[in-house]
This record gives sequence, structure tokens and C-alpha cells, in this order.
Amino acid sequence: MRFGIVILPQDPWPIARRKWQSAEGLGFDHAWTYDHLSWRSLADQPWHATVPTLTAAAAATESIKLGTFVTSPNFRHPVPFAKDIATVDEIAGGRFLLGIGSGGTGFDAYVLGERELTAGERHRRYVEFVELLDKLLRFEPGAASSTTEAASSTTTEQSKPGISFSGDWFTAKNARMVGEPAQRPRMPFVLAANGPKALDLVGQFGQGWVTFGPDDKTGDAWWSVIAERAGRLDEAAEKAGRHPASIDRYLNLDSDAQFSLESVGAFDDLVGRAAELGFTDVISHWPRANGIYAGNEDVLYDVAANSM
Repeated sequence: MRFGIVILPQDPWPIARRKWQSAEGLGFDHAWTYDHLSWRSLADQPWHATVPTLTAAAAATESIKLGTFVTSPNFRHPVPFAKDIATVDEIAGGRFLLGIGSGGTGFDAYVLGERELTAGERHRRYVEFVELLDKLLRFEPGAASSTTEAASSTTTEQSKPGISFSGDWFTAKNARMVGEPAQRPRMPFVLAANGPKALDLVGQFGQGWVTFGPDDKTGDAWWSVIAERAGRLDEAAEKAGRHPASIDRYLNLDSDAQFSLESVGAFDDLVGRAAELGFTDVISHWPRANGIYAGNEDVLYDVAANSM
């Protein structure tokens, strides 16, 4: 089992840096932050930007993997975003994990003046978002040698086609991703999915799958939903011609109804049940002083000492 921690982008950087570095020192395998402009009950509190936070975290750490939990197409266009995260991955030395979701229906969905989308529209946008990021983050074929073309007087923009894409939601016209990706063939995608269509997308593009579980259930009812989704992932992988074990499985242990770091015992119980269902990775949230994910940091340190 691998262990992850979410560090919400709320603290001044001197405090946040301590958390990111502590996550590495405690032995966590990966550390994440939310990719939102604002979030739910914390909308009136400080909330820093995702990419600068992860850039600083990349410079402040050495080995822990870093990622978005999860990126949203609600306010992202794949072309500038691909540039941003490819740069973070280069700074991190190839440690980036790209968590991607379909985009929720909260603040981020409307802050730029968008209309309300149906569930079907959000899924189709999700598919395009992933497809274009997949193209962009592999970089341009033959781009490593493109700089030599500058010496030729016949080189024109038409001779450098870049990456183009035309869909219902996103368009790219000769987008440039010159150079080489920090990870080959590109950074891993960890795709959020619960329903059959989104799980099919995981089967096509995902190196990992993450599920958040239902917020309104606890105990056996919560685990029943998780087990059902895990079974659906097996089917989606086989449908895509992949072995189910080729897809890493990430489980968010926290929801509105439960916090995994309430105690060491609670954490151990959740991790054990996740392992029984074949999950390879579990993710918790750094304890906050109050409100959602409220808890004691001492529990986090005890969990790390016992499990990592």
C-alpha cells in the first residue's frame, strides 16, 4: 500500500513549506493539493493558486510525488495548463501525478460566467479535456530536433504544425510543446471516475483511478459503494484490453461523514478494508484546526510512524 496526503492551499508559504517537506520526511509516497479557485465551506478563507503552490512544493522537496487532487475543466483550457504542469514536472524531476476530474457543480463551475451543464455535457467535456491533455503532454513528435530548423531560411510557421485539436469544448491550433516530457511517454494520469462512462475513460487513458466515495454514507454502506465501483473498473479495464492490475487504484479515505485521521485505529481499519478491495494507494487530508478535516496533527505523525 502507498500513502498520500492532501495539503489544502490555505497556509502562508512558510507554514505550507513545512507541511510539504514534512510529508516527504514522514514517508508519504505522494502529496496533493486541490485544483479549485475556491472550495465549499472554505470559500471565505485564504485559498492560494494550485500551480504556484505545486511549483514551490517541487522546489522544496526531492523525492515525494506531487499532484492535483483533482484538476477541473471548469476553468482550465488544456493548452496553457499543459504548459504549466509540464514545467512543474520538469522542476520536480519527473515526480508529477496529474489527477483529473470532470469538474464539479460548485463555485468553480460558474465563476467565469458559464451556463449550467448537464451530467452528459460535463462528461463529454471531460473526455475532450483528457484527450487533448494526452496529446499535449506527450509533446510534439520530433520536437527535440526542431530547434535546428531555425537555421533554415525556409522555415515558416506552416512547417511547424505543432498540435491541433478541434472539439465541441476545446480547440488547439498549432499548439507548441517543444522539447521532451520529463516522464515518458507523459506524466501519469490519475482519473476520477464513478460511473461506467467515466470508468471507460480510465480504461483508455488512466495510469491510475481515484474514487472519492459517497459523502452521505459511512461504514458498510460506504464500502459497498466502493466495492461496486472497483468491480466496474475491472470491467472497464478488460473492455479496453488491459489487465485490471495495470491501473493503480487510489481511494480518498475522507468524506463529509468520516475523517480517516480521527485516530490511528480508524486509519488502520480504513487502510485494511481498502487493501481487501485491491486498492494500491490511499489518500488522507492533513488535519485542519477546525471545520472540515479537523483533527490533531499528532495523529498524523503517529500514523506515519506506524504505517510508513
